[in-house]
Amino acid sequence: MAGVNTMSFEDASGILNNVRKQVTGEDPIAILDETQFVSVATTLLQAGYEPVLEAITQMVSRTIFSIRPYNRKFAGIKMDSEQWGAIVRKLSIADKDWETDVRYELVDGESVDMYRVNKPEILQTNFYGFNTFDKMVTFFRDQLDSAFKSSSDFGRFVAMVTQNVSDMIEQAFESIARMTIANFIGGKVASNNSVIHLVTEYNAETGLSLTSQTIFAPENINDFSKWCYARITTLMGLMSERSQEFQINVTGKEINRHTPYELQKVYMYAPLLNEMRARVLADTFHKDMLEKADVEEVNYWQSIKTPEQIKVKPAYTDANGQVVDGAEMTIENLAGVLFDRDALGYTEIHRWTATTPFNVKGGYWNTNWVFDLRWYNDFTEKGIVLMLD
Repeated sequence: MAGVNTMSFEDASGILNNVRKQVTGEDPIAILDETQFVSVATTLLQAGYEPVLEAITQMVSRTIFSIRPYNRKFAGIKMDSEQWGAIVRKLSIADKDWETDVRYELVDGESVDMYRVNKPEILQTNFYGFNTFDKMVTFFRDQLDSAFKSSSDFGRFVAMVTQNVSDMIEQAFESIARMTIANFIGGKVASNNSVIHLVTEYNAETGLSLTSQTIFAPENINDFSKWCYARITTLMGLMSERSQEFQINVTGKEINRHTPYELQKVYMYAPLLNEMRARVLADTFHKDMLEKADVEEVNYWQSIKTPEQIKVKPAYTDANGQVVDGAEMTIENLAGVLFDRDALGYTEIHRWTATTPFNVKGGYWNTNWVFDLRWYNDFTEKGIVLMLD
């Protein structure tokens, strides 16, 4: 683009050619000046307002042309359709004991059965449900007439249409992601599974009596940041080991899992993560251990007014493999969460757009953007909640 808040002539021309190709089925022609732009626009409108509007809405629903686009947080937990397909019905195999070598126990006159059955222990988990989002925008006929007068008018029209819609779609994805993470954290806390109390551990090791507030005091934060950095990287290493730690184990179908560094997600409360990076990495020369995983700083978990807090009524899996509806809870002093890539996520399905017939009395059309979002938590995968208490 020509600038951060403008759409160049070439950009607008490209958009218009894209629309023209969809409406008429012809190849786009090169637009060299404003005169040719208007000519193409006139030819385009001769196809009828509704086909043009339908083509525009289809195009802008998958392309963001915005003067300041909003990019969703927690984008790392979005799954594609192939990844989601492996999650909807998930099969895991539990370890069984090694077989005894019977060659050292052979007895004359007896035989051994080489066809003895040893079926694998299968844990099957299933995920259901989705949420539907619907965004409607009204287009007036006068807007289209004005939009096709010049490339600059068309550029402003497209930016106006797409900015708000694309920002709201991005924030819808982010809202689902926040809910997905909040439920996972709430389920871990409710089941008391793999919840690390950083300040409590630090006080036990040092003999101090710090709190979630006093650790950020200038005289305390430097040493605590270094200790916290070391503790988190140690936990990351333990998650990479094949074990039954840091996960819900369904009775009778315990699964040994491991999470390599490249499949670990680390979401940390921004003030603490910034302190660790500024103080620890400034004093050392080794490669940042946190770079091994997908690390994202979290400015707030649920509400920008209470950044360290979440309020949730979690649903989680217990040791019987049943879904538990937990009680409402408020979790304070949340420092971070580490989890396997397959422990939680969301995906988008069934996105479509449609435009209503022209309203002759009102002089407008309505266009709807509709999509479904699915999200999941798998508590049999590894995850650790970090608390600043």
